[in-house]
Amino acid sequence: MSVKIHLHPFLIHLAENKDIHEVDGKTVGECLQKLVERYPELDEWLFTKDRELNIMFDVFVNMQSTLSERLETKVTDGDDINLVIVIAGG
Repeated sequence: MSVKIHLHPFLIHLAENKDIHEVDGKTVGECLQKLVERYPELDEWLFTKDRELNIMFDVFVNMQSTLSERLETKVTDGDDINLVIVIAGG
């Protein structure tokens, strides 16, 4: 099952300067892990030491937030995963 991961522009230099990558997986976590296997430098940016998603990122699947399930969110063939950096300020 092929899923497209759309990287935030901040991360593309770690992934051959490409913003879209196709991977196989059944959950957001599996897909991100496949991407990290391909581009190991992404690991320290995407995941904490406990293998949780870094809080600086929000993940959207087909333009829907995955906030409640995050890495456990199920994906199917043709889905789009978007990694968005959460910015706060005042």
